[in-house]
Amino acid sequence: MTSLRRLHSWLPLLQRHCTPLCQRAAPSVCRLLLKPHRAAAVSSSQLHRAFGVSAWRSKDKDDVSSGQHTGFTQEEEDEDEDFIDDSEVEELFQSPVDIGEGQHRVFLVHPDVKWGSRKQHLTTAELMMAEAEGLVNTLDNWRVVDKIILSTKTPEKKRIFGKGNFQSLTERIRKTAGITAVFVNVERLSPLSEKELEEAWGVKVFDRYSVVLHIFRCNARTKEAKLQISLAEIPLLRSRLKHEITNLDQQGGGSRYIGGSGETLLEVQQRLLKEREMKIRSALEKLRRKRHLLRSQRKHKEFPIVSVLGYTNCGKTTLIKALTGDSGLQPRNQLFATLDVTVHAGQLPSHMTVLYVDTIGFLSQLPHQLIDSFSATLEDIKHSDLLVHVRDISHPETVNQKVNVLNVLKNLQIPDRLMNSMIEVHNKIDLVDNYHLTELNALPISALEEQGLDELRKAVEEEIVNSTGKHILDLIVDLSSPQLSWLYKEATVQDVQVNADEGSAVVKVIISTAAYGRYNKLFTGR
Repeated sequence: MTSLRRLHSWLPLLQRHCTPLCQRAAPSVCRLLLKPHRAAAVSSSQLHRAFGVSAWRSKDKDDVSSGQHTGFTQEEEDEDEDFIDDSEVEELFQSPVDIGEGQHRVFLVHPDVKWGSRKQHLTTAELMMAEAEGLVNTLDNWRVVDKIILSTKTPEKKRIFGKGNFQSLTERIRKTAGITAVFVNVERLSPLSEKELEEAWGVKVFDRYSVVLHIFRCNARTKEAKLQISLAEIPLLRSRLKHEITNLDQQGGGSRYIGGSGETLLEVQQRLLKEREMKIRSALEKLRRKRHLLRSQRKHKEFPIVSVLGYTNCGKTTLIKALTGDSGLQPRNQLFATLDVTVHAGQLPSHMTVLYVDTIGFLSQLPHQLIDSFSATLEDIKHSDLLVHVRDISHPETVNQKVNVLNVLKNLQIPDRLMNSMIEVHNKIDLVDNYHLTELNALPISALEEQGLDELRKAVEEEIVNSTGKHILDLIVDLSSPQLSWLYKEATVQDVQVNADEGSAVVKVIISTAAYGRYNKLFTGR
């Protein structure tokens, strides 16, 4: 009965996958999702009517919203280009992963692995505990009421800790008044471990995956972010489903066939999850195509693209605001404040316009499934002309954070040309007493105090000129012709030296190869 109750707690979402069409066609089959032990009472015809048609139908429109700012007039979401109704996205966004509503008083447990492949060598248990506490504090109405670092030699076991440590931990948790949840600071707990820990401690148990997902949920604003989060939950739902059905098998109910359908309860639920996943992936693919179109439009206008990336809460948004003067940007001092890619225009010393892309922050110990779910967003990084890696140099784990960011970029298969030209920025130097630059190729700045930004703009300009193949030329133009106005429109004019006697001028420009070809064709006949 325990397994039935646990299935009952999250299977209603899969029921909603076939409503309202499913409920009208075969209400008894919909009730099956809430009462699996009555599976045998359902006919195959009812099953076919209930699950044979998906209720998630996208609109017959080719264009979709990308949730992306261009820095000019493109809105984050254009209602005329919606490929799916808001209500349908919200229904897909509803989560069967039970985090709990309202506030949580959290007991934080960090397993300190002493040796083996899971031991962390670039950080300490205290720093990892501090980051986990930061994750909890990011959530409104969540707070840590107690915490402990506990040694373990057996992190792969169901209860993580040895018998003695586990017993003392359990006693401490049960004696701490008002606890509503325990956060075990590991990447991912198996469903079996989660169940055993909850039964031992009597409260909800979370891991880093579930906590970070909940933070993502709280910060999601656009359709793309919500769909990517829903996709990230699929592996979690699938593993939990297998575990619960295994328990039902042991009770004699999980492998029972449903009516004459030839499908077991597990097969039905797996199929519903697969349909849900395919629907989300289809919607995200449309978003990917729209994003590709926007990139093509920016490339056509020949605006260089600079992706600003780094560990979460390193100051990326604050830096872009300082570089562009965009008052619409409101940086927040919290983890994962940015989930959606936004693009903002800024000028370099030569008056060349570039587009700065604000990206999602990275974090250590995140499963690949979570990163993969945001691949549509992170794909923008691959198509940049330049990467700027922002580091919070005041953070005690700044070296470990750099390693994590570079590992993520490696897993994303970022082209070598971008990795080799990437500019590393040491941000928040105003928070470091007697700061001294220890890495020769890095640029020290304070985005908040706007220190070192001129040097950064010059470095960006130099790399952009190199990476985009633009030319710095002195062109002699006839002032009686439209040459000068054309250059102002199609290139970056740096200087104009007028020769009034001859009615000409020497114009210093930064111009792309394509634009220079058009200039010659129009005005020199070459």
